[in-house]
Amino acid sequence: MKKVYLIFFLFCILSKNLNALETIAKQAMLYDLDTRSVIFKKNSDQLVSPSSMSKIMTIYYAFKKISDGELSLEDEFTVSRKAWKKGGSKMFVKINDKVKVEDLIRGIIVQSGNDACIVLAEGISGSESLFSEELTELGKEIGLKNSFFTNSTGWPDPQHLMTVEDLLTLSIRTIKDFPNFLHYYSEKEFTYNGIKQLNRNPLLFTDLKSDGLKTGHTSLGGYGLVATVKKKNRRLILVLNGLNSSKDRAKEAERLIKIGLNQYENIKVTDANKKLKTLNVWGGDKKNIDIFSKEEISVTVPKRIKKQISFFIKYQSPILPPISVDKPIGEFLIKKNKEILKKYDLFSNQEVRKMNFFQKIAQNFKFLLFGESVIRER
Repeated sequence: MKKVYLIFFLFCILSKNLNALETIAKQAMLYDLDTRSVIFKKNSDQLVSPSSMSKIMTIYYAFKKISDGELSLEDEFTVSRKAWKKGGSKMFVKINDKVKVEDLIRGIIVQSGNDACIVLAEGISGSESLFSEELTELGKEIGLKNSFFTNSTGWPDPQHLMTVEDLLTLSIRTIKDFPNFLHYYSEKEFTYNGIKQLNRNPLLFTDLKSDGLKTGHTSLGGYGLVATVKKKNRRLILVLNGLNSSKDRAKEAERLIKIGLNQYENIKVTDANKKLKTLNVWGGDKKNIDIFSKEEISVTVPKRIKKQISFFIKYQSPILPPISVDKPIGEFLIKKNKEILKKYDLFSNQEVRKMNFFQKIAQNFKFLLFGESVIRER
């Protein structure tokens, strides 16, 4: 009968409650991009009105079109009556004017222009409704699990919904997929048609020196923010929603980011593809295998905590063939007491086939003689 072995790998480096953070926001997530660790979350899977934060998706689609060579920053789109008439925050484009894509991008990111969103949507897809359908499909492709777009602007609509978790995923994809375009999100002001407007992201104007991403506000969703800060060789991403005022949004965002930077640290256990342990194989044409993670193993932890986090390698013994290099052979667990905080699949460094009939007889004979499995390597 197979036994499950938990091998104590590295002992304690933490203590109290990892989820000690609290927030007045109705929904929130704080995430360390370098270790892929969730520092804090609250109601992160609730469907909410994302307000103008969903414009990150509109911009993502534009960045993708540019990267794929289907769109240029110098291309121009004509302003329709629908775009010109749209209410809410505006870039102040004029009807029938031709506007460069790069100006529209700045008008959406910096000025949160609803009119700019519609011009871009109509220019890319022919209509805002078709553009919205394409956003929903693209969202699924990039890993958004519960996002439904009915417009390009984030205008309140009972069917236009996202989760904080999806906003985080979208931000991660934006940062990783389009690093050369991320600078647009850190621009503090933009002037168009003689009208200068400041970026609404409050963290751009603090000592945190945020370099993105987007605020949002509607009566349906409240005040929200997706922000990212790169400091002390770490990149944090914060998503907040459901706050009561822009002042609360600014104070809460700065407070949580500073807690993440100052009270938490990253611990790197091992690099990707580095041998963690050698395991014996029973009944295979190889005597043993080395196991490793295809990802860097790391975690973000509170600095003050000393005792409750431990690291384990978990696998089933005996190790039996066939063994594939593509199928996990075990797990690396990061635990707080009995709670699993993170886990990584572990893989074999080589394929192992079953022994043939004669090899099995020889192995069993040697086991009877010497009390151990002896397999000659090929």
